[in-house]
Amino acid sequence: MSVVVHDERGTITVPAATVAALVRGAAEAVPGARVRRRRHIEVQIDDGRVRVSVELAARYGTTLPDVARAVQERVQDALETMCGVAVDTVDVAIEEVE
Repeated sequence: MSVVVHDERGTITVPAATVAALVRGAAEAVPGARVRRRRHIEVQIDDGRVRVSVELAARYGTTLPDVARAVQERVQDALETMCGVAVDTVDVAIEEVE
């Protein structure tokens, strides 16, 4: 499902794959975080509202809750700023330590 934004100039469509790429970029911008390559990102879009689940690998020695919170904030900010959508949740699972 895509993010669709309507205004007086027309319609803007952002496919779910593009939203997932934004999520990946935002998450991996956090020091110590890497998105896992398998079953890594799930994006649910419903009526202009987004729910995200992301699985991470975290660098050994980082404080895991701090990394997870930073990813939540970065992902929410990226989606709200770049897509103009409301983000309901960003669920983070740290599945590995590297």
